[in-house]
Amino acid sequence: MLDPKEQLKLLFQSALQALQADEAEFFRYDAASGELKGEMVLGIDPAYSSEWKELSFPESPSAGPVGWVAARREALNLPDAPTFPGWVTVDPRVHSGIWAPIETEGRLLGVFGLTRTRGSAFSSQDVDLLLLFANQAAVAMENARLFTETELRLRRMSSSRSIDTAITGSLDLRVTLNVLLDQVTTQLGMDAADVLLFNPHTKLLEFAAARGFRSRALQNTRLQVGKGLAGQAALEREIVHISDLVGQPGELSKSPLLGREDFVEYYGVPLIAKAQIKGVLEVFNRRHLEPDPEWMEFLETIAGQAAIAVDNASLFDSLQRTNLDLTLAFDSTLEALARVLDLRNHEPEGHTLRVTELTLQISRVLGIGEADLVHLRRGALLHDVGDLGVPEAVLLKAGPLNDREWNLIRRHPVLAHELLSPIEFLRPALDIPYCHHEKWDGTGYPRGLAGEQIPNGARIFAVVDVWDALTSDRPFREAWSLDRTRKYVWDNAGTHFDRSIVEIFLESVS
Repeated sequence: MLDPKEQLKLLFQSALQALQADEAEFFRYDAASGELKGEMVLGIDPAYSSEWKELSFPESPSAGPVGWVAARREALNLPDAPTFPGWVTVDPRVHSGIWAPIETEGRLLGVFGLTRTRGSAFSSQDVDLLLLFANQAAVAMENARLFTETELRLRRMSSSRSIDTAITGSLDLRVTLNVLLDQVTTQLGMDAADVLLFNPHTKLLEFAAARGFRSRALQNTRLQVGKGLAGQAALEREIVHISDLVGQPGELSKSPLLGREDFVEYYGVPLIAKAQIKGVLEVFNRRHLEPDPEWMEFLETIAGQAAIAVDNASLFDSLQRTNLDLTLAFDSTLEALARVLDLRNHEPEGHTLRVTELTLQISRVLGIGEADLVHLRRGALLHDVGDLGVPEAVLLKAGPLNDREWNLIRRHPVLAHELLSPIEFLRPALDIPYCHHEKWDGTGYPRGLAGEQIPNGARIFAVVDVWDALTSDRPFREAWSLDRTRKYVWDNAGTHFDRSIVEIFLESVS
């Protein structure tokens, strides 16, 4: 049997029977106050029960049998109990009694007493038997205490593990804070808890998450550091504890809704990571607490985990913003490079951006995912980057090209591959710059790929690039009409272009 109350009840019932007593009582010792408070009574008339529960005695030789035994740590046998100095009873029928201390390792746990309302007084043998029961009670109480503490430690270790798992397994701070607050209220036995996060831009403590509140009193909290209980905890970087919110409401009285929560006890714990204030963990209770050192240690442990979670989330957000900024800057650089290439090659204004957007449009119709579209976009922007290795005299030559010049032109996809492949970030975008001049029938360049050997993105871009070239004005000719261009593209389906892509393309641009 591991429940301490059930242990004592069974033990005291046995003592009542063995010693033929009428009533059994147990007063637990409170080391903080130095008082013995009534915890359990058996056999008493129900008329006296509620009054008995109000009894308490100081640890003093003059405070009746209970106080005497606690002070002297000795058993006491009173054949005529009402004559003992400081005698107090709620049952006037009691005429005799025996009391013994319950101790373990020199530490007083309480005082156990048996009384009689009829018959003879107790004997010295009864006292010896009572001491035996007191020793058994001490062992039982100590075992129950150790079991309870062990069980509590295990629960708190499991709770701490759950919080660690939430921190490492989720990048969403809201999820982590919800797990944390669940553990705070459950494992610390608190009625409500919340987290206020410090906003480094506004310099305010702002509401982030809550558990156990009856109202939405804290939902719009924006508190200056140094103001209120949480602000004081953040400013001083120390735990703020208020044991009587009713008598000392402070800043809480400014919130009528919070005032109706009936909170009595308050703890505000600063969340500090890397010497920086991250926020405040607040816990509330509607009854007074008597926390032990392990309770406080666990509260501080959870606050430390909360600070780590907030710091991790801040670092991740900062990393995301930095990554986004770098990505935007990189893509802007690619667009600028594309415009430079258009100018150098005397392409019609906006050629590269037009073919890029149209490639993405057709790719979406074909069901290509957004992750792949990122690389297709970059490849389309850089489709002519190999032209940088072709002399301008050849690239812009007005008349026919000789064989040597054609070889230089045909080499520009290879140059694009050689230029971009060392850049790991751009390797997934190589399909279009390297392969957009390949043809479905294998007569293209630079490698003579045929059919589905040609990457899908390059097949899409080949149609788009020719379409834009034919429908744009060039120095040596005017733009073709849409009908003429449509016929050309259709006529070259199956030779130059992938027929399935041509069909979808013409439906999309019609």
